[in-house]
Amino acid sequence: MDPGALKIFTDRDVPRLRYIAGILFGDLMGIDWEITTDKRKLGKHPVINYSGENVKGAFRVPKASLIFEDGVHVQEITISQWKDLPVFFQGDQGGDLPFDIFAAAFYLVSRYEEYLPFEPDQYGRFSAYSSLAWKNGFLTRPVVDLWAKEWTRLLVMKFQNMVFRKNNFRAMVSLDIDQPFEYLGKDVFRNLGGLIKDIGKKAGKPAERYRIVTRGEKDPWDVFDYIFSAVEESGNEARFFIPTGERSKYDHNPSWNNDEYRKLIRKVASRFTCGLHPSFAAAENKTKLVEEKERLEKILGSRITLSRFHFLNLKFPVSYSNMASAGFTEDYTMGYADEPGFRAGLARPFYYYNLEAEKATKLKVFPFQLMDATLYKYKSLSPEGAGEVVSALIEETRNVGGLFITIWHNTSLLENGEWHGWRGLFESMLKHQMQ
Repeated sequence: MDPGALKIFTDRDVPRLRYIAGILFGDLMGIDWEITTDKRKLGKHPVINYSGENVKGAFRVPKASLIFEDGVHVQEITISQWKDLPVFFQGDQGGDLPFDIFAAAFYLVSRYEEYLPFEPDQYGRFSAYSSLAWKNGFLTRPVVDLWAKEWTRLLVMKFQNMVFRKNNFRAMVSLDIDQPFEYLGKDVFRNLGGLIKDIGKKAGKPAERYRIVTRGEKDPWDVFDYIFSAVEESGNEARFFIPTGERSKYDHNPSWNNDEYRKLIRKVASRFTCGLHPSFAAAENKTKLVEEKERLEKILGSRITLSRFHFLNLKFPVSYSNMASAGFTEDYTMGYADEPGFRAGLARPFYYYNLEAEKATKLKVFPFQLMDATLYKYKSLSPEGAGEVVSALIEETRNVGGLFITIWHNTSLLENGEWHGWRGLFESMLKHQMQ
């Protein structure tokens, strides 16, 4: 071990402390660290005192009980301010920090509150409005990153020889292909039924449907060439998430056996990294999740390890437990449908900690900050109003050298009807991210 590495002195070496120390010191600060329960092993290292004892020359962090507990219990949380940041799990006046940063960060990153009883939204999900962050006005700030940033300044003052890593801002655009086609991708009977409905409806387009289905004209929802060009020309990183589940009340994708759909899937995968977009039910049904994964792998002839649940239907711990056991290594579901912001308080990827099993896993979670439908359908914003939200979140993420991820859909980039003007926002966002 590096002789200048940080030592964390504590009464008990527990999995929760190892997990959150890895995020704070390893992922955010970029320094070597080690936990010890033996004072004799402290030597001349810089020391974080996370115990009930006195350690001369150490940086003392007050100790709440959360890190040393087992299981999930309702926590008494009071919000106060420190350096213009909200903090909780406050400690006594003798600490070099006014709160237990290990406990507070663990509470947010582990999604502790989502294991507790809550009032679900209409889809059974944990809503942003149930979260501690939204209730206390800090959902749009990556507070764990910001706490670490302020702590770094204090550690430099305490241990002047310590060197910390500078984190660089990155951006990634992701797209869910919920409904790739308006007319194509449907069987004969569904298209025939649609044609009959079009004829009977004032706003129907029977001639358009007929031309596209029978003469091979381009489907109006197939704007993928535009998306490919916009992303590639901007230099942005991108991920595409593809559904292969059965049709249901919430799932309207084509059959995975459909030729037009398979052709599109292969086209997308030839240019970008792709993952599975599991069906609504697959969030809690491992059999469906595995089946849908195998379907996409069969189409592409390669292993699929990325995933984002449809409707952002994420249930703790079952969704992530099933995902990990099904062979996925990366998840992109961590964010809210009803509000933009930082669901886990972090602006960067992290490994999922299973509170039920009390252990860190190898499933890497990539939190996103906003989704197109959140801005338009939930928040009723115009492209101009949405642009202000996008810019603010980019700058929040840039300030901490984080990873800014957004979710888009091909149907929000049609540049007609209700989504008119959103292409302009999409393009300005791509440009802003690369500045």
